[in-house]
Amino acid sequence: MGQPRHDFFIVIPVADRPRQLSDCLDSLAGLLRRFPYAGAVCVLIADDSLEAAATERHRALAEAHTRSGLPTHHLDRAAQQALVLGLPDALRDRLAGVLGRPRVDAAERLGPSVTRNLACLWLSRLPHGGRRRLIWFVDSDERFQVEAETTTGEAQAHDLDYLHTLDRLFGERPIEVLTGKVAGDPPVSPAVMAGTLLDDVLAFLTELAGLDPHAPCRFHGQAARAAGAAYHDMADLFGYPASAAVRYRCPLPGEHDHIACLARFAAGLGQFFDGVHPTRRSRFDPATPLALAPARTVYTGNYVVTESALAWFIPFADLRLRMAGPTLGRLLKAELGERFVSANLPLWHGRTLADLGRSECRPGIVHTARGVDLGGEFERQYFGDVLLFAIEALARLGYPGSGPDAEAIRHALAAVEARLHARYLAQQTTVAGRIVRLQAELEGVDRWWRQDAASAPARAALAHFLRDLEHNFGPQSHPWRRIFAPAHRAARLDELSAALSRHADERAAWREALRPG
Repeated sequence: MGQPRHDFFIVIPVADRPRQLSDCLDSLAGLLRRFPYAGAVCVLIADDSLEAAATERHRALAEAHTRSGLPTHHLDRAAQQALVLGLPDALRDRLAGVLGRPRVDAAERLGPSVTRNLACLWLSRLPHGGRRRLIWFVDSDERFQVEAETTTGEAQAHDLDYLHTLDRLFGERPIEVLTGKVAGDPPVSPAVMAGTLLDDVLAFLTELAGLDPHAPCRFHGQAARAAGAAYHDMADLFGYPASAAVRYRCPLPGEHDHIACLARFAAGLGQFFDGVHPTRRSRFDPATPLALAPARTVYTGNYVVTESALAWFIPFADLRLRMAGPTLGRLLKAELGERFVSANLPLWHGRTLADLGRSECRPGIVHTARGVDLGGEFERQYFGDVLLFAIEALARLGYPGSGPDAEAIRHALAAVEARLHARYLAQQTTVAGRIVRLQAELEGVDRWWRQDAASAPARAALAHFLRDLEHNFGPQSHPWRRIFAPAHRAARLDELSAALSRHADERAAWREALRPG
């Protein structure tokens, strides 16, 4: 394949996920065995864990992979703190929104955006020499492989030669930032997937109700192809068409009846609250061309930058909102133009561990004996959307270069939030109506699962799922009430306005920080 032009540094932010991190690193080691790469490949684990045991397991993984020939560095919270404290006081204060507070409470996470920025600062201190270096950011719940679909609808592992492909693309084109995508579980929050989920659950139960419970399962064959972002309740906000209900594909092997199919379906529904959509996962199509395209969003779990592009940090990081990648992408699109591209190089995204039925750690999602609480996810998603669409509006006014003033920023924020408030409220009404329909479907006296004793575990799982839905998406749910409370909305808009106003200074301060004394 010729002499490589680049070395790689792969950055993996992680918080209390030793098992998922181990799977991620093992998949990278497997990639290097399948496609040996002559350039240097190193890993940086940027740790934001709260549990000391998880931190030590992450450190042990770094040491084990280093011994196996994959140099892996572990940047723990103490090292991150030292990095920030090494900055001049005035510069550190200006970068509090980028790097967080240096002495953050040990019981509080910095968040993935701050952690990525700290990793960039650490990388900027590395000595130069040898080949040009590419920095590849991935998430700890991803694998360096994808799954494709066979002609019979089964999942099949598929290899991609990521490193050689990226080396070639960056060598042949004037690219500064390249974003891949993810296949597998959706890269969005369950807070914006309840509508599509309920569409598919209702369609499945309606079809199932008309079938003989003891007949051979009919929910097999190839899964229906869904449009882009088909999992998102408000896909049209991002330029994608609305999607019709997607038929469930039963994953059970061998001969089984509809009772078994329902049991499998019901048992997996709880994973939705960790971000797994039972019907709208994406698989890689090997026939899809690699072709580069202009980008407008960054998949923060799969993007590659040149060393010069370290000048671009994750903006508004200390707010810990979702949509950080799309927000960064809108800024990159405005200023980098054709040097910011997307490519069909997805990683495989798996939100949950099979034996746990949930992620090892998902900040913003609280599991208790009584159920699941998505309050943190709603907060991060709603105001992340407000910030994203405000950036789009402000970019048309020259933000952040010639920048509108503070009054114009606040006006744009208020207009965007009012529009999204109405849209979220309409979506809440839609979801609440579907919850009522699901309740009626489950309790219908003529439904065979109400009369068949073998379906009792499935009924119990569905009832538990319905309670969690009602708790999080019902009209009186705590998450909805919180984000719609006028005083809370006003305080959040003040926070967003201040963050937008200081962004230009943060960019200047960041460039100073990248050039240590």
